[in-house]
Amino acid sequence: RISVQCKQSTADLFCTFQSADSPQQSKNTLISLNSLHFSADKRANMATINQTNQFYEGCGREGPIRCILLSEFHAVAGSKISCQVPENYIAKEVFDSIRFFIIPKPQLQRCTLTVNALGHKVIGYPVKIDHTRYPRNAFYFNLCFVCDSWARSVQYEAVVKKLSEYLLMMEEETSFLSNPDNNTRIQNLLSCILRDLNEKQVATIVEGETTIYLKIVRLKPDPPPVQDHQVPLICKGFENISLEAWDLTTQQVIPFINGINHVARIAAEADVENQLVKSCIQNLVYYGVVQLLPLL
Repeated sequence: RISVQCKQSTADLFCTFQSADSPQQSKNTLISLNSLHFSADKRANMATINQTNQFYEGCGREGPIRCILLSEFHAVAGSKISCQVPENYIAKEVFDSIRFFIIPKPQLQRCTLTVNALGHKVIGYPVKIDHTRYPRNAFYFNLCFVCDSWARSVQYEAVVKKLSEYLLMMEEETSFLSNPDNNTRIQNLLSCILRDLNEKQVATIVEGETTIYLKIVRLKPDPPPVQDHQVPLICKGFENISLEAWDLTTQQVIPFINGINHVARIAAEADVENQLVKSCIQNLVYYGVVQLLPLL
C-alpha cells in the first residue's frame, strides 16, 4: 500500500511517500517536486476553503466518491485519462501533475496507491498486462476513485482493487478496455457504479457476460487497549453465540465472560496468556460482541 501526499508551499510542492504493510513498518521519504507550480491565488483559495470548512487530512470524516476515472498509457501520447465520470472533473493540469503516480513504474503495479494533491485524493490500483497484441507488448491502466482531499478513503481501497480485477479479467477476455469502440460502454458502466456506491454503498452491474459485485465495507477504528482491571460483558443479542465460528483462543475465553470476571481473572481461569486474552477481548469489542465495564 502506497500513499502520496502533496503539500503546497510558496516555492513548490512536496510529496510524502508512505509505504507500509503495517503502521510499524511505515517509512517516509520527502521529495521536492519543483516542476509543479500554481498561482498564489489558487493556493490562497484552497487554503481559505479548508479553513472555512475545518476539514483536513486525518480528520476522520468520510465523503462521497466525487469521480471515477480510468487512466491508461497510450503508446504515443503517454499517460492519459481515457474516461471519467463526471466528465472533466479532473482537469488536465491536475492530471499532468500526478500522472507519474497514476501510471507508475512497474515496481508499483498491483498495489493500492493513494495520491493526495491539489484538493483531490485519488485512490488507484495500477495494472500492467503483458501481451504481444499491444503496442510495446504491454497495456497499462489504472481505475481510480477520486474523493475530497480531507476525506477518509480506506474503505474504498478494497472496492478499487476488486473493480480493477474485474476490468483486468474483461480486458484479457474481450479487450474491453483497449478497444476504442467500448468507450461509451465504459462511460455508462462507471456512471452506474458511481451512482450506486454513493447512494446504496453496493453495486451489482451486468456487463456482457460479467456480473460485477461491489460493496463498501466501513472500517471502524481499533478500540482502546484492554486493561487487566476491566470487566467484559457480552452485549444483548450475543448471549447464545455459537463458539464454533470463533478461533480457539476466543472459544476458551468466552465461557468466562460473565460481567463479573475482570480480564486478569479470565486469563487465569481460561489458562490463556494474559496478552492473548486482551487481544481477544479487544477483537470482540471491535465487532460489538462485548462491552467493557470498570471493576467495581
